[in-house]
Amino acid sequence: MTIHKEGYKTIFYTALFLTLINSILFYYTHECCCLFSILFSIVSLGLLIFIISFFRIPNRPLTRDEHLIVSPCDGKVVVIEEVFDEEYFKEKRLQVSIFMSPANVHVNRNPIGGDIVYSKYHPGKYLVAWNPKSSTENERHSVVIKKEAKEILVKQIAGAVARRIVNYSKAGSKVSQSEELGFIKFGSRVDLLLPIGTKINVIINQEVKGGVSNIANL
Repeated sequence: MTIHKEGYKTIFYTALFLTLINSILFYYTHECCCLFSILFSIVSLGLLIFIISFFRIPNRPLTRDEHLIVSPCDGKVVVIEEVFDEEYFKEKRLQVSIFMSPANVHVNRNPIGGDIVYSKYHPGKYLVAWNPKSSTENERHSVVIKKEAKEILVKQIAGAVARRIVNYSKAGSKVSQSEELGFIKFGSRVDLLLPIGTKINVIINQEVKGGVSNIANL
């Protein structure tokens, strides 16, 4: 397991802040309050471990199969339905949405390899990630990957807690399946917009792993 580069600053400043607070508590508290200082130190250590784990990149064999669409993130499948895409396709698409809890790995990965033909950031609200309106009203970043004649839209969506989306995709570039697409900090969701008629290989409430799980046939 390694730590993602997006976590370096957050982990450093969290550790610095907690160390400072704990040092002040131990220096100024009296013996009668020593237990409180010890308990606070334990809680601080737990918080720091959680922050570090949030930015973890587990060692796992990634799926690379040109006939499959792999999961763009870790999480739970919460939506499988037809929607009308107003942003790019201007037609009906099959939407698969994956909810990422704060405990999930938060690296986002390319579901297929191909050419980036569209990459756009949209400022917006911070509705809870499971709200259907979050797909169109929340802060988000949309990327369209084209492989031969097929195009897939990947949408990173911020939530009530997640307030920063990082995206590495640039229009005109080529990407490989399962390599990093970006990162969302502290829980949110990722939507896939697939062609109507795509064979879906997951069900609602199924847990999936980014870069590994088979979402659909390409």
